[in-house]
Amino acid sequence: MSTPYPFTAIVGQDDLRLGLLLNAVSPAVGGVLVRGEKGTAKSTAVRALAALMPEVSVVPGCRFSCDPVSPDPACPDGPHAEAAGVSRAARTVELPVGASEDRLVGALDIERALSEGVKAFEPGLLADAHRGILYVDEVNLLHDHLVDLLLDAAAMGASYVEREGVSVRHAARFLLVGTMNPEEGELRPQLLDRFGLTVEVAASRDTDERVEVVRRRLAYDDDPEGFAARWAGEESALRERIAAARALLPRVVLGDGVLRQIAATCAAFEVDGMRADIVMARTATALAAWAGREEVTADDVRQAALLALPHRRRRNPFDAPGLDEDKLDQTLDEAGPQEDNDGDDRPDPDPDGGGDDDGGGGGGVPPQADGDRTPPRGESGDTPSQAPEGSPDAPGRSTGAEQQPVASAEPFRTKTLSVPGLGEGAAGRRSRARTEHGRTTGARRPQGALTKLHLAATVQAAAPHQRARGRSGRGLVVRRDDLRQATREGREGNLVLFVVDASGSMAARQRMSAVKGAVLSLLLDAYQRRDKVGLVTFRGREAEVALPPTSSVDAAASRLESLPTGGRTPLAAGLLKAHDVLRVERLRDPSRRPLLVVVTDGRATGGPEPVALAGRAGRLHRSEGTASVVVDCESGYVRLGLAGELARELGGTAVTLDELRADSIAGLVKDVTAAGRAA
Repeated sequence: MSTPYPFTAIVGQDDLRLGLLLNAVSPAVGGVLVRGEKGTAKSTAVRALAALMPEVSVVPGCRFSCDPVSPDPACPDGPHAEAAGVSRAARTVELPVGASEDRLVGALDIERALSEGVKAFEPGLLADAHRGILYVDEVNLLHDHLVDLLLDAAAMGASYVEREGVSVRHAARFLLVGTMNPEEGELRPQLLDRFGLTVEVAASRDTDERVEVVRRRLAYDDDPEGFAARWAGEESALRERIAAARALLPRVVLGDGVLRQIAATCAAFEVDGMRADIVMARTATALAAWAGREEVTADDVRQAALLALPHRRRRNPFDAPGLDEDKLDQTLDEAGPQEDNDGDDRPDPDPDGGGDDDGGGGGGVPPQADGDRTPPRGESGDTPSQAPEGSPDAPGRSTGAEQQPVASAEPFRTKTLSVPGLGEGAAGRRSRARTEHGRTTGARRPQGALTKLHLAATVQAAAPHQRARGRSGRGLVVRRDDLRQATREGREGNLVLFVVDASGSMAARQRMSAVKGAVLSLLLDAYQRRDKVGLVTFRGREAEVALPPTSSVDAAASRLESLPTGGRTPLAAGLLKAHDVLRVERLRDPSRRPLLVVVTDGRATGGPEPVALAGRAGRLHRSEGTASVVVDCESGYVRLGLAGELARELGGTAVTLDELRADSIAGLVKDVTAAGRAA
């Protein structure tokens, strides 16, 4: 096994180190989510933490790492007789993004369960991680149902496997660490709340610090063992400090005054539920123990809030985590015990904030974004002052000059736009698909490992052979050839590619504001339905890929906000650019079906025969079966119906901005090819 990079040799990243160490002191804190750009030592720090964790004593031969002092009474390998335990290092178990549900929670041998009534259970990664560290890199890319299982086990301290009436339970208490790059997509707010702490990491802009990072990394790559030996003293000291803090933790006092500050802080920032209060209390207690104190102070509460609340303030996918520190200080002062104003009874705050640079403990205040950041539509979500009628920017007035970006109108709930047919793409919430989770629609012979047993079909397949197999008892004689896999239908996420007209015909401020509001609404819908999104814009003489297909919906919203307008309308160029993007994406991910959303008034100008060329580009998409919808942005009393013509060329349907709203009287659901098939 390769020598891990020493934890104490990590340069900077005080907040990351502190978040990990607090969970090492008190796993009840609930884990830590590390958010940051690539190349910021996220994975290095997590893997290095394992060497600092105290050794664990386990029952010999137990696959579930039971504690010999208090073994799990429900352990599948139990009951355990009294015996001396064996010590081993705490494990770090990594969960791959593409892991299956059985790999995570374990699998039952269904054949033996049916024929012998035996709970033959093969442990999963949750069992391996018990009393250790479970590390999920790129947790934002993990399938939602796996994240739900993972976080449920972390919250309950146990894993449950239910399969066709057979149930297995085992203990699963671990330090959960997730890392993610926000550029690749965000976690749902509901899942963010399940992580105890979150820290933001970024590469240092200090030249000397960056030089030291490179120097240490090169030294480690040249001689890992020698480099680790040079840091052995610091590692040993930090390991002892963790053990001392763990021993001190039960004696730390969390006074009523401090509890009032915690409750007041959570109420002031309007966090949902009570999980934030509990996590803050546990974090403040761990901070006091880490600093060697037996009483929690207001400084501990402040630091706990900076670690436990920012990600719980995120109310929609376009908000960045953050906390208003001025508001935090004001809340703590107002909720502080009045008798402490004279300073007689209040403990002195720890000047180091619980950190120790020499020991590698960290303890800096996390850099935060503005706490009250709103979705990227402007200062309060309102559109800016509109251009007066008759001005060059007024509605209906086209201009060839580039206009400054305008803020989007308030987003709204949109109708459901879906891809017809039955797909087999990634799990999501948009279009019908064959999935591992959903309603059972039939049965088939398993291809590879059996994951979802269809019990009735299995019994039906085995029943005719019972006499030939010499059945004599009550049990059913089942062979592997009898097993049937349940086929299920659920929903998939699609690739929603937006093609947005940013030409002069769309440049009127009120009109473009409404268009951006509609696209922002569709982006919000795509986020909720677990889609990938991409953005192509066209104006002037060409089209460009403003955002390649990505899971980061908020990145698309940001690009939309800065979108300038003006110039001619190269509609054909936009459609052809979209075709190129979809062609590449089909090679990368052939199972993810695309949905093309063209936002335009249907006009085409510039170049020879622009209308005919746009029609040919539309028919190209139609020939490849791309599901499409045209959002008709034409306004005014006189309508040319050009967007409808484009929709017919694409083989899709056209909806107006008003019809796009879910509460409009035009209907609740639009199938994007219904009009095309009718035509």
